[in-house]
Amino acid sequence: MAENFDVGARLKALRVGAALSQRELAARANVPHAQISIIEKNKSSPSIATLRKILGGLDVSMSDFFEDDQRKKFGPFFGVDDLKDLTSRVTARAIDNGEGRLTLRQVGDARAYNLQILHEVYEPGADTGEAMLQHFSTEGGYVVEGELELTVGDEVRVLKAGESYLFDSRVPHRFRNPSTGITIVISACTPPYL
Repeated sequence: MAENFDVGARLKALRVGAALSQRELAARANVPHAQISIIEKNKSSPSIATLRKILGGLDVSMSDFFEDDQRKKFGPFFGVDDLKDLTSRVTARAIDNGEGRLTLRQVGDARAYNLQILHEVYEPGADTGEAMLQHFSTEGGYVVEGELELTVGDEVRVLKAGESYLFDSRVPHRFRNPSTGITIVISACTPPYL
């Protein structure tokens, strides 16, 4: 962590990027509302335990919070090696016992632009799990190759290459590759989820 790292400014940027008020973040993190304000104004440095709770309310890891922004590539162009692998974030939280591997790679700094663009690869049988995903975002995607079974609420549809989707992510949802081939999807989510 750099000596001049501004904890307050970073926290505020992440909170605003997640479209949360200070009260909403405090409620999610189970901390007093005033504490968010005090930290954002750099009037007090949070303990590690408090910061973890607050970042949990944002669904941001400590390492991502303190990631050196100087090393991030802001674009406007990105090569294959510039994409950030987010697979472990989903694996740790959402994937149950899917048979195939799911790979998620992000274009650029989603928080800086308040837009997450992902290159998703689903091996045969890959599944985000029976526990439905649900988060405060809007997301859409385009199936580039293969088939993607998408469940949104009570609706289920298998999308083929050339088809797409767009929905309110607060509605419980799930993604699965029901085919014997690879499925590739380009998706976008705002505000960023992962």
